[in-house]
Amino acid sequence: MKKREESVDYQIKAAWHAIARMYNAESAKHDSTASVGYILINIDAENGTPATKIAPLLGLESRSITRTLKNMEQEGYIYRVQDEKDKRFFRIFLTEKGLEGREFSKKVIKRFNQMVKENLSDEQLKNFFETMQIIQKVVEQETSRLSLSENYIANN
Repeated sequence: MKKREESVDYQIKAAWHAIARMYNAESAKHDSTASVGYILINIDAENGTPATKIAPLLGLESRSITRTLKNMEQEGYIYRVQDEKDKRFFRIFLTEKGLEGREFSKKVIKRFNQMVKENLSDEQLKNFFETMQIIQKVVEQETSRLSLSENYIANN
């Protein structure tokens, strides 16, 4: 068995946690969090975004951001507008504070990406993106295989 440092999933998780800590440290200077920042940059600044679409944009389940959206509304980052055609659905819009937070988050992300690009060659960056796409494809194939297995078991 390989050392954990030699495992692909460990490296991805460790890198993501380091990035999240960095984003959270930067966000804390503005009384915010990385999670709030990611939600803000995924809300359409002009037309709003259906509440049900936000979690999938972040690769999450809807129930996992419900509390965060409620807190963001209480803190004045967003507001909800009920859908005129279907009263069960809401569209999320950014307030002035939300727009400011969105711009701040975009600057932090751009700065980080620039720092990474300054430390990698074009070839390394190209290889990184290709590798991540392959990893995502492997995960999607395995997820699909597992779903098919679960369906087979459930129906037999």
